Amino acid sequence: MQDFSVEIALSHPDDVLALFGSNERHLRLVEENLGVVIHARTERVQILGDDEEAVELARITLQALLVLVSRGMLVNTSDDVTALSMAQAGTIDKFVALYEEEIIKDNYGKPIRVKTLGQKVYVDSVKKHDVVFGIGPAGTGKTFLAVTLAVTALKRGQVKRIVLTRPAVEAGESLGFLPGDLKEKVDPYLRPVYDALYQILGKEQMTRLMEREIIEIAPLAYMRGRTLDDAFVILDEAQNTTIMQMKMFLTRLGFNSKMIVNGDTSQIDLPRNVKSGLIDAQEKLQAIQQIDFVHFSAKDVVRHPVVAEIINAYEQPVSVADPEAVTAEK
Repeated sequence: MQDFSVEIALSHPDDVLALFGSNERHLRLVEENLGVVIHARTERVQILGDDEEAVELARITLQALLVLVSRGMLVNTSDDVTALSMAQAGTIDKFVALYEEEIIKDNYGKPIRVKTLGQKVYVDSVKKHDVVFGIGPAGTGKTFLAVTLAVTALKRGQVKRIVLTRPAVEAGESLGFLPGDLKEKVDPYLRPVYDALYQILGKEQMTRLMEREIIEIAPLAYMRGRTLDDAFVILDEAQNTTIMQMKMFLTRLGFNSKMIVNGDTSQIDLPRNVKSGLIDAQEKLQAIQQIDFVHFSAKDVVRHPVVAEIINAYEQPVSVADPEAVTAEK
């Protein structure tokens, strides 16, 4: 028997489906993460649990999501994850504000909005600065948001083209055996960029813009010797640049242009004796006014909730007493 119980009154019978989704999958997400039991009725939702704090977290999470439902928004799993994360972090009061501003609509007419406080800081920073570094773990939406902001700027006539690039460093794999030139070899590694463009523009429009070279996707080596005016330039996987590559890239910035540099300093694939250009840039460029550094954390992960837990687990220091860890080090 659960010791604590709270009820939420619903204003409309359809709110249950809108709130919990088909097969009540959103309901189960909250239950599993907070260790509570939720009974959904047509007129009310009852939350039961052994822990009073968990019951309260579930209540404020569902209340926040109900605000979105009342505004006619479709609640999806990523919204649940964000609300849960913000409730646990004590920032749930800022949750609804994330949905106030629509960045752009995707190819299917679905509005694209920020999903976390970290994403909001990132988007606001890009509006105010010429160069923005987005640093943080995978799954925080850095690449997708950068591409979204670039397409938005292009559609509004703020820039004339988009340039997307990344260093040609293998993530523990070999590019040498792959057929084709350097660009063709690197294209598979730019898949997240292509996926984001597909979702926002649709394949047909994206292909047309690439044929006209309004959108250019190329390895970082192709940037040398160029000056990029009237462009929105994105460097992805920046943790795998060397110091000289990063300097080369940043000095391509031309008039009326913006740059976004994204990377995850916990996933560097460079040789051990080579310092990451991203880490070096953090150390050298902090004082420049028109450059900003935005740091994402596991709280900003907008994938499955377990991804945030995985990231946190890997960030914990390994105990020396762990025999497996000691063996691995040897």
